[in-house]
Amino acid sequence: MNRRASLLSSFLAACAALMGGAIALAENLPQPLPLPAAVAAPQDVPFAGTIRLRVDATDVARHIFRVNETIPVERGPLTLLYPKWLPGTHAPGGRIDALAGLIIAANGQRVPWVRDAVDIYAFHLDVPAGATQLDLEFQFLSAVDTSEGRIVVTPEMLNVQWNSVIIYPAGHFVRQITFEPSLKLPDGWQFATALEPSSTIGPVTIFKPVSLETLVDSPVFAGRYAKRVELDASASVPVRLNIFADRPDLLEAKPEHIEAHRALVAQAYRLFNSHHYGHYEFLLALTDRMGGIGGGIGLEHHQSSENGTVPTFFTEWDKNPDTRTLVPHEFAHSWNGKFRRPADLWTANFNVPMRDSLLWVYEGQTQYWGQVLTARAGLWTKEQALDALADMAAVYAHRVGREWKSLADTTNDPIIAGRRPIPWRSWQRSEDYYSEGQLVWLDADTLIRERSGGKKSLDDFARAFFGMNNGSFVPVTYTFEDVVNTLNSVEPYAWAEFLRARLDSNDPEAPLAGLARGGYRLIYNDTPSDYTRKAEARRKVTDLTFSLGFIVGRESKLTDVLWGGPAYAAGLTVGTQIVAVNNISYDSDRLKDIIKGARATNEAIELLVKNGERYSTVRLDYRDGLRYPHLQRIPEVPARLDQVYEPKN
Repeated sequence: MNRRASLLSSFLAACAALMGGAIALAENLPQPLPLPAAVAAPQDVPFAGTIRLRVDATDVARHIFRVNETIPVERGPLTLLYPKWLPGTHAPGGRIDALAGLIIAANGQRVPWVRDAVDIYAFHLDVPAGATQLDLEFQFLSAVDTSEGRIVVTPEMLNVQWNSVIIYPAGHFVRQITFEPSLKLPDGWQFATALEPSSTIGPVTIFKPVSLETLVDSPVFAGRYAKRVELDASASVPVRLNIFADRPDLLEAKPEHIEAHRALVAQAYRLFNSHHYGHYEFLLALTDRMGGIGGGIGLEHHQSSENGTVPTFFTEWDKNPDTRTLVPHEFAHSWNGKFRRPADLWTANFNVPMRDSLLWVYEGQTQYWGQVLTARAGLWTKEQALDALADMAAVYAHRVGREWKSLADTTNDPIIAGRRPIPWRSWQRSEDYYSEGQLVWLDADTLIRERSGGKKSLDDFARAFFGMNNGSFVPVTYTFEDVVNTLNSVEPYAWAEFLRARLDSNDPEAPLAGLARGGYRLIYNDTPSDYTRKAEARRKVTDLTFSLGFIVGRESKLTDVLWGGPAYAAGLTVGTQIVAVNNISYDSDRLKDIIKGARATNEAIELLVKNGERYSTVRLDYRDGLRYPHLQRIPEVPARLDQVYEPKN
């Protein structure tokens, strides 16, 4: 063998040795185990029998709901589910962490269960021979402190959301599973719900059997101090306002305030030209003790709505104008979101993931109709409606996060952030499909009015899109194309391009064309509107977003800082505490005076601030004075926005 052949042979031998070593090494590296079989997908077939559900809600001192369930079964393997994806929250928010004490028995003997190794909301078990039913016992340990989550029980009232206190069999659409629920309340408490009672024995009420879909869509408010008001006493479709309060004196409402809520029902019927319920129950809690609902202050349902607002909603009516859109918003959801529902958001059960791509319709258009109905019903004056719109338009005129994150992408925010607080909302763009979505629909409404010479409006879209199948409770799903087609049936236009341009854009400019077409422009001056001033007072904040670029909350701590604004440039952030301004102890009025004065003195504003345990001094080179948003009339443009807010006869 010559030298070249010898070298080649040695090289090949070395390569073979290396490859062999690599193969041996790979054989010794860890490899992933296969995932267990997925939980059975739901099928549109009936579950045999009726599940009896008994909830004891009398332990208000410890905030504990005690639950018993009886589930008809047959021998063999069974998977049970605790709800994960909750309607109206658009996210996987089921509080599986609050489920405790789960014991399952059959014929008096305990049946062991195993939690799924991947889906922690699923429980696997084997039904023993001879068993015809399973008896479940567990507790829902609701929060006793706000650090643990939402407070749903107080000594004066409680909120039963049935998804928190049920376990149900996998493999079926929830509309195919029947429950017979019952609820035990503290002695003397009253309750309201869309469910229909079948019998009451002492503190226990048994409700008529309903599908699991309807059960979860029919929460309960209960309390010591309650009042029921008929808003529409029609024998066919009664609508009731059920008020619960921390104290009995808070229940008192002036006749004109009740009449405005009656007008809300009438204006909604004129807008949507339909109803999709046998009766409707507004559940209204006037409380600062029971927590917010559904990640916010309200939650929609088909035949009811959960609404939580300030205790003095009625008794200090003039101080709380910014709270009055809640009830109209949730009412509009009976049509938009519950009856008509995005196709990719509708799911067969509460453990199939939701897709939120059309929330700019579901929530954005409801935000629009909520404020329109508030004005049309007389819950707001026209001036209050315009001032509220100015505030919101100004916020989105400063929403710099639009540069990187489209409006369409914000529909993922309920899943991304789980509605937790975030530090840089102006940059992160949390759930902007609500109010920026509202601006898009104002744009569409005024465009229809302009193109049709005032003969058509978005009201015509509402009647066409939501007014179908009058009286039907069965949801009708929709797609982007359905929205576009209905808009074109009202006023032919390039609506697909119109919507996509606003949904997918990274244009830093806010979609404010609807204001100008409506006959108004956004301006700023150094005096807050009455609406803005009262909203700040109620929230106990000093809002300097459009001047120094921050909001000051309790304990003089910053609750929001505008990305790229003067405060941001000076290194301030959420949680920073203002100790002193220009060497004098912090006072909100003094700070406002200094901001005004800086225009004349041309001097920087000096803040002594505290972050954690550290103190520092920062200088804000800002000299443009106080800036509060307002809408200014454009005389040469028809006042289409005024027409939007006019009540309909």
